[in-house]
Amino acid sequence: MKKILATISLSLFFTAAVFAASKKNSQQTPASIDKKAFDTLVESGAVATDAEIAANKWASSVKAAGVLKVGGTRTSFLFSQLDETDGGIRGFDAGLYQLLARYILGDSKKYEVTQVTSSTREAVLQSGQVDAVFATYSITESRKKLISFAGPYYTSKQAVLVKSGNKKIKGINDLAGKTVATQSGSTGPAILSEYAPKAVVQEFKDDTEARSAVQLKRADAYVTDYTLILNAIVRNPGLYEIAGETFGPEDNYGIGLPLGSDGVEFVNNFLKKIIADGTWEKLWLVSLGSRTGIKTAPASPSIE
Repeated sequence: MKKILATISLSLFFTAAVFAASKKNSQQTPASIDKKAFDTLVESGAVATDAEIAANKWASSVKAAGVLKVGGTRTSFLFSQLDETDGGIRGFDAGLYQLLARYILGDSKKYEVTQVTSSTREAVLQSGQVDAVFATYSITESRKKLISFAGPYYTSKQAVLVKSGNKKIKGINDLAGKTVATQSGSTGPAILSEYAPKAVVQEFKDDTEARSAVQLKRADAYVTDYTLILNAIVRNPGLYEIAGETFGPEDNYGIGLPLGSDGVEFVNNFLKKIIADGTWEKLWLVSLGSRTGIKTAPASPSIE
């Protein structure tokens, strides 16, 4: 029942955020993150005991290396955005891995980021290039055959992005015969096959290319995770809008870890702690809430 209520609560927030994003869409500049609040939050996170780390092979390996190697992005405005003025990376995903770096290493700055795309996330884990992937990473059964997931730490759905002023596409039901962009390696192609089987699908390597196709009228719409679309709208006021309501199954974001790693248990315990002490809620508010006009955080997902 708790999980069901959390899902309902998150779904209601999706609807509220669509309207909030539309309102902010009239702004001329993107809504910036409160850097001081973000940095203070991650620098004050909990630290694991030596015994907790010693009991876990994955965490012990990170501790011995002295750095948390992360697969992530630097261009996701709400989730993981590089600030070139000070070199900081901030957002919801970025906050989580910085809190995890502090939890293991006692210092939120002891991390290294390898840029990933939807089609390279499994590869960097399988090769041992990174310890974990934080990249709005949807948990799917096919991916669980290749890597393991901690979480979920966030829940999204799907949405349709169009260029501002597009009156012909009002939602998923208007995509038949339209050219629709999506990311290769994401859940987008399968979602379109089920919900818009008559759409003409074009796959792009990343979010930026897919959105550019809409902007340049090479595609009529772009279907992907709602949070990525909200990210684009907040970052590019007046350029895009959401067509219709969110749709499809609940899309749970997880933290990618090597297949069979005992890091899953360690990271899940970390997530449960930051949810219990209120850090998850504070991170959501500073990264997403304050920038989309939502003043109350949704219920956190139940950690599996």
